[in-house]
Amino acid sequence: MYQHILLAVDGSDHSVRAAEEAIKIARLSPDSQVEVVFVADFGKIKDDVLHTKGTAGLEVARRKRLAPVEEKLEAADVSYYVTILRGEPGPTIVDHANQKQVNLTIIGSRGLNSL
Repeated sequence: MYQHILLAVDGSDHSVRAAEEAIKIARLSPDSQVEVVFVADFGKIKDDVLHTKGTAGLEVARRKRLAPVEEKLEAADVSYYVTILRGEPGPTIVDHANQKQVNLTIIGSRGLNSL
């Protein structure tokens, strides 16, 4: 089935729901592994740095945003690891997925319209 599942998250409710779907799919195959990808957006990095206490504070803030997703994956006993990338989210996720030759990419809805 899917051995390498890329789950792109940003800490939103949509990404938590996407994690729930990744869990359902990962459970179908015992050798599945979920790669949780968080992209630090270049456009927002300066603002993030200004509102945190140094590099360590920035890392803590990012990990807090990932905590709900990690908690769900751990509770479901799904194998996962976290990758933090930097860049513009869309192209960065696509480039990373292509380089790592993932089997499935899961991204939550942005919630911009009724769909």
